Amino acid sequence: MRVLGIDPGLRNLGWGIIDVVGSRLTHVANGICHSERGDEIGDLALRLVSLHSQLTEVLRAYAPESAAVEHTFVNKDAVATLKLGQARGIALLVPAQFGLTVGEYAPNAVKKCVVGVGHAAKQQVDHMVKLQFPGVKIAGPDAADALAIAICHAHHMQSAGRLAAAVKRASV
Repeated sequence: MRVLGIDPGLRNLGWGIIDVVGSRLTHVANGICHSERGDEIGDLALRLVSLHSQLTEVLRAYAPESAAVEHTFVNKDAVATLKLGQARGIALLVPAQFGLTVGEYAPNAVKKCVVGVGHAAKQQVDHMVKLQFPGVKIAGPDAADALAIAICHAHHMQSAGRLAAAVKRASV
């Protein structure tokens, strides 16, 4: 199964794609969709359109079968949180337009899955992703986070599959 992980951001939206075969995870691609900030009225709408078109191209190019997005972290700046939420909407919308179900994970759940500690630093996540995919060039911290989200989703899908199989065996 091919899994897309998305780290939503208005300026930098990270994405990472992995293939999952059994318990083996293989890096496929990663990158960052950039939208530049401007001073014009309607700038937010143009930035969202830019993110939408870039992420759409990623899905067209790599044809993932499943996707996952990180939950928005609420911070003290309500306006910034709202804008991030709008970028997150694009991250949810584009995979849905391709017919994918989208898993959603809290940042602490992703960190716990990849690093083993829910309050791990960004550098620890980056390090563990690089250990998982040695020799892979990662486009930046947002792409590393997106790969971590994909890894987390892959582990959760495997657990759900094992649980479903166990329930099926128990009911026979």
